[in-house]
Amino acid sequence: MKPKELIEKWVDVFNQADADGLAAFYAENAVNHQIPNEPVTGKEAIREMFRKEFSQTKMTCIVENIFEDGHWAILEWIDPIGLRGCGFFQVINGKIEHQRGYWDKLSFLQAHNLSVPGK
Repeated sequence: MKPKELIEKWVDVFNQADADGLAAFYAENAVNHQIPNEPVTGKEAIREMFRKEFSQTKMTCIVENIFEDGHWAILEWIDPIGLRGCGFFQVINGKIEHQRGYWDKLSFLQAHNLSVPGK
């Protein structure tokens, strides 16, 4: 499966808040590094990260663009309340090996009434 196709399916599963389904997209030793947070390494740790996040708030990813370049897919997204972000996914042998995401954590926490560090 091409990286762009895989990320389109990943978005569908993300929008169902299905942590187990999302974990299936990752290689065993994958790294998910959302820039506002520490990197998460390993498929099981990524699954737990999604479980925790989905238990805290409802998240929806609306695709604005998906670009593909070789083993990479780049996802530009927006959510229903206007937050924006971008994700870079390295896909090898049909699995996500590395993911890096950029988004405004402070705006996300405030929008979802979650605790803001230092306050």
